[in-house]
Amino acid sequence: MAKSTDFVQTWDLMEEGIMKLTNILEVGKPELQFTCADRIMLYSAIYDLYAVKSYQAEQKLYDKYVESFGDYITSTVLPSLRLKHGEFMLQELVRRWSIHKTLVRVLSRLFQILDRFYVPRKSLPTLNEVGFSCFQKLVYQELNGEIRDAVISVIHKEREGERIDRSLLKNVVDIFIIGMGKMDYYENDFEAALLNDTASYYSRKASNWTLEDSCQDYLLKAVECLKQEKERVFHYLHSSSETKLLAIVRHELLSSVYATQLLEQEHSRFHALLRDDQVQKLSRMYELFFVIPKALDPFADIFKQHVTAEVMALVNQAEDAASNAKLDKKAAGLQQQVFMRKVIELLEKCLAYLNDCFMGHLLFDKALMEAFQIFCDKGVAGSSSAELLATFCDYILKKGGQEKLSDDAIEETLDKVVKLLTYISDKDLFAEFYRKKLARRLLFDKSANDEHERSTITKLKQQYGCLLTSQMEGMVKDLMIARQDQAIFEEYLRNNPHANPGTELTVTVLTAGFWPNFKYSGLNLPAEMVIILIIMCFYLTFLLQGKCVEVFREFYQTKTKQRKLTWIHSLGTCNIYGNFEQKTMELIVTTYQASTLLLFNASDKLSYKDIMAQLNLPDEDVVRVLHSLSCGKYKILYKEPKTKTISHNDVFEFNSKFTDKMRRIKIPLPSPVEEKKVIEDVVDKDRRYIIDASIVQIMKSRKVLDYQQLVTTCIEHLAYKFKPNVRAIKMRIEILMERDYLERDMKNPNLLKYLLLNFAQAIWYPRS
Repeated sequence: MAKSTDFVQTWDLMEEGIMKLTNILEVGKPELQFTCADRIMLYSAIYDLYAVKSYQAEQKLYDKYVESFGDYITSTVLPSLRLKHGEFMLQELVRRWSIHKTLVRVLSRLFQILDRFYVPRKSLPTLNEVGFSCFQKLVYQELNGEIRDAVISVIHKEREGERIDRSLLKNVVDIFIIGMGKMDYYENDFEAALLNDTASYYSRKASNWTLEDSCQDYLLKAVECLKQEKERVFHYLHSSSETKLLAIVRHELLSSVYATQLLEQEHSRFHALLRDDQVQKLSRMYELFFVIPKALDPFADIFKQHVTAEVMALVNQAEDAASNAKLDKKAAGLQQQVFMRKVIELLEKCLAYLNDCFMGHLLFDKALMEAFQIFCDKGVAGSSSAELLATFCDYILKKGGQEKLSDDAIEETLDKVVKLLTYISDKDLFAEFYRKKLARRLLFDKSANDEHERSTITKLKQQYGCLLTSQMEGMVKDLMIARQDQAIFEEYLRNNPHANPGTELTVTVLTAGFWPNFKYSGLNLPAEMVIILIIMCFYLTFLLQGKCVEVFREFYQTKTKQRKLTWIHSLGTCNIYGNFEQKTMELIVTTYQASTLLLFNASDKLSYKDIMAQLNLPDEDVVRVLHSLSCGKYKILYKEPKTKTISHNDVFEFNSKFTDKMRRIKIPLPSPVEEKKVIEDVVDKDRRYIIDASIVQIMKSRKVLDYQQLVTTCIEHLAYKFKPNVRAIKMRIEILMERDYLERDMKNPNLLKYLLLNFAQAIWYPRS
């Protein structure tokens, strides 16, 4: 009984001490001080009770500690909170929470002997946990809804422009997080309601703003709202709320519905920003909308429409210019160069939008690709985009073609050309046209700069691989070797006087696999010609006339006997002198033209049939040569009858009265009309082999594949080089089935099977 009396007396003393402490915290009376002596006295009394080592004493002490908090909250804290509402209730809550934390801290120290021994032994909540748990159970559970609504109401006032006490909200939010000890209370009891209220608030704002404001004003308000919500998170909300809160704001203000409404507004449409080159506004618009699912779709559609309209405007302008019958060939060529330069400038502008404003987003990249492919698939005035681009490169790289551009400007232009080629599906067709024009620049010494030629090939190789450029690299290498061989040939002539052909001779030896398939003819070569010959290495040889040919053949055999020479006279040029009545003139002509003119040394007049028989040339070549000499700008020959076309009944006579203000003139030979068609036919033939190889490769790896899936996969495989025609793929599949590479499944005709081939079977590539 004594021990019980001691416990009661000691706890009465403790209650007096706790009351004194609460009075000090509640009222802040200066005459009441919770001194050090008070702390020591109470701590000693609790220690003496615990020292009895009675289970009942320990349990009673722990229970009384819990009970003291419940009594205080029930009698003092809850009544004071129930009397106040709104922001005043929040202020009282923060004050009560501050007092409660101090009370828990002081009492837990006085009762710390329980934390040291009794609590761990019985696996009970710590004294701190008990103190905060009482506040949670009695205060939070009853008032959390009112607290939440009050906080959201204050935030709503701030959104409407009123000044609020942010530190107050910060302390209240800390009660949700720190006081309750778990983020679940913050997320479930407060954050979820805040997000719902935010969605409703900005949904109403969006509905009003879309009716009242222009697109740009609306976007400025959206930017400001996002900025303000970030500040709220920084000042009084938990950092985890930022992503959720901003997502809600973006969705409500910038959803695809509102995006469409904004785009349809007059004088504030997206394409107007593109038209006026409003880079900053475009960037702001993208930054706002890019995180909203599908919100960018209407913007990408308008971007595609804008680029398509710009491209088609250029194409239509070029078509109108090409339809002008008054334009000569040179003027038409200049118009094409102007058109291609405008297309390249437009692409650069669109790429700037893509990279600077839209951060290279795949949606806008796809829109740009589809818009430019309209031009690439259409072409201009019968010329494909691949041909136009190859011609533009030729204009840039050949002598006298480009304007007075610096080396850096030329390199920059070539970089842009390589970028434009990305949007052209028929890269193999471009490569063939480019290779044809490169051959003419190299063979006729028309390249303005060898470094630019090599640089262009390197750029193409880096971007599209060596398959596109291997032959071009071989052509450039041939020319380098040819210059070295020419020096050796000249040394050979000096050391062998008996081998001197009696004329100046320059020969370029080419590797047949690298160069275009130049036309061979059995021209009867006059021995007296002063000629610059161009030859190619083949595996066949032909008997040719002329001492020059024999001299070089003997020299070449001293170097190698493994290769055979075929002389391509259609690429040769020479200088001849014409003795006219007024003066002697030097004529720069092709081998065919020179051979024709030299026939008139022996005859004054020759018929078409006589010329054709003596030259041993095909009919189309004879027509081109005679037309250039009698119907062109320089009429070296008279023609009867005097028409502008060549017929088999025409008679030709040397024009001794011909004169010109220049003493040295070049007589051009028209290019064959079918040259473009020949290139396209070559490419089309190569594509058949490439499609065959792709089909076999796919089927060899899959063994069995659906017919339509095979077509689709083949298109994907070949997209890097050209855009294959579905009909062509299906035709090649049928041919491969006839050749026993594939067969249809007996049960399901839509399934194709790959057949094992004999080692003797193969698919051959004419060129890489």
